[in-house]
Amino acid sequence: MQTKPPRFAAVVLVSAASCQRTEPPVVAAARPSSPALAVVPPDAGTGEDTAAVNARIQSVLGEPAKYQQAFVSFQKAVAARDAKAVAALAAYPFTATVGGRKVKLPDAAAFMRHYDAIVTPAIANVITRQRYADLFVNADGVMFGQGEAWLNGICRDAACKDFDVRVIAIQSAN
Repeated sequence: MQTKPPRFAAVVLVSAASCQRTEPPVVAAARPSSPALAVVPPDAGTGEDTAAVNARIQSVLGEPAKYQQAFVSFQKAVAARDAKAVAALAAYPFTATVGGRKVKLPDAAAFMRHYDAIVTPAIANVITRQRYADLFVNADGVMFGQGEAWLNGICRDAACKDFDVRVIAIQSAN
């Protein structure tokens, strides 16, 4: 019988993974895009599927409710093409590819200026079509699609007793 690590250890993993990140996770391959941006409801799978992803988030990252809320907010903001709302969900400085070059964006205002280059139609399609129950979860966070977007906890204090879930990467394989 496996035992779950203590919750404090899971939160420390979030701290180590998110506070020390210098580069976003690498994209494996992008999915083809579709013009429709309809958000897939987070409960579009069985309750068992959602429970499984929540259990994985709890064991690796902590507090699945925070991740589910960030997931829903991110999808809705992208579907609405709300650059301000998406920018508010990002962790800064945020590294993005703009005009073929990696650029460190210091704040939400810079993110909003480059929104169309960061959240392309193909990326938006992946984000809005992702089912919560199908999220891939590891110490890097929760992954949309094949790595086009990632969410992870960002510590609010040195001990990482409290954290916010933020968008840590949006990237394309192209």
